[in-house]
Amino acid sequence: MFKKFSSEDVSSQNQVKASVQRKIRQSIAEEYPGLEPVLDDLLPKKVPLIVVKCQNHLNLVLVNSVPLFFNIRDGPYMPTLRLLHQYPNIMKKFQVDRGAIKFVLAGANIMCPGLTSPGGALDDEVEAETPVAIMAEGKQHALAIGFNKMSAKDIKAINKGIGVDNMHYLNDGLWKMERLE
Repeated sequence: MFKKFSSEDVSSQNQVKASVQRKIRQSIAEEYPGLEPVLDDLLPKKVPLIVVKCQNHLNLVLVNSVPLFFNIRDGPYMPTLRLLHQYPNIMKKFQVDRGAIKFVLAGANIMCPGLTSPGGALDDEVEAETPVAIMAEGKQHALAIGFNKMSAKDIKAINKGIGVDNMHYLNDGLWKMERLE
C-alpha cells in the first residue's frame, strides 16, 4: 500500500471541524481501548487535526504534521508503525516465522503457512476484517501492520493462501515520511 508512497501522492490536506475531530477520536478510542489514557496527549483537543487525502482512497490523520493514523475508504483507523512502536500493546498481534520476514519487509502479504509454522503465533480471539500488528520471530518491535482477511481460527484450519493483507511495513513510504509539510 505504501511501497512507493511520497508527498506527491497527496491530493489534499484539510483541517477538520471539531465535530469531525470528535468522530475520529471516538472511532480510534473504540478501536484501540489501550490508547484511552494517552489519547488526549496524542490527539489534543486544542491542536488542529489535519486529514490528508491521498490516492487510492487513503486518508492520513496528522497532528503537528506527524502522521499518526491512516484508513482506507471508511475502514477502521490503523496506527502508523512509529506510533505502534511507542505503544506496542494497543493492537492484537500475529507473529511470522523467520523465513517470512524478508518477504513482509518487501511488502508481500502474509500467507497462512508463515503464521502457523513453528516460529509463527496467532491470537485466537482475532476475527476477520480486523487490523493486526505483525511481529517477527525473535524481534521486539512490530515489522508491519496488516488487515486480516480471515479469522485466526480459519487461518489455522485452512492454512493456505493470504491470511493478512500487508498495509504498512518498516521502511516503506509512510515509514520514511516522518513529517508531512
